[in-house]
Amino acid sequence: MAPPKAEKIDINASYPCPCRREGELVPITLTEAFGCQLCQQIFVLKPDAQVIEQLSVSYPYKRAWYWTGYQWNLLRRGLGASYWYLMVGLSLFVLLPLVLWLSIAWRMLSHVHVALWVIATLLLAVVPLIVALLAPYRR
Repeated sequence: MAPPKAEKIDINASYPCPCRREGELVPITLTEAFGCQLCQQIFVLKPDAQVIEQLSVSYPYKRAWYWTGYQWNLLRRGLGASYWYLMVGLSLFVLLPLVLWLSIAWRMLSHVHVALWVIATLLLAVVPLIVALLAPYRR
C-alpha cells in the first residue's frame, strides 16, 4: 500500500498537534510557524509548505511531519540504509576476528569443544544482523 500523499499546509488554518493528539496547532502571528496550545512546542513550516519541522533543543534529530488531510505522518529520513550498512560493518568487524580465533582454537582444542565455540561464534555474528533487520520495525 502506497503512503498517503502530502497536502499543502495552510499557514492560516489550525491542525491537531502531531506530538499529542489532544493539542491543537495554531499559527503564530507574523511567522511561518505553528505553536501547540497544549505542549507548547513550535513547528516551522518548510519552504515547500508540505512539511512541518519541530523546533527543539533537547531532541538531537529534528522530527518532521507531513499532513495527509486527516492526520500527520512522520517523515521518514534515509537512516534505514545507513543503519543497515553500519550493522553489517559491525557484524564483519566481530565475525572476522572470531573466525581467525576459531581457526587457531581448532588446532588447540578437541573437536567437541570447537563445535561449541563455532555455535557461539555464529550466534555472536548473527545477532547484530537480526537487530539490523528488525530495526526499521521499532517504534
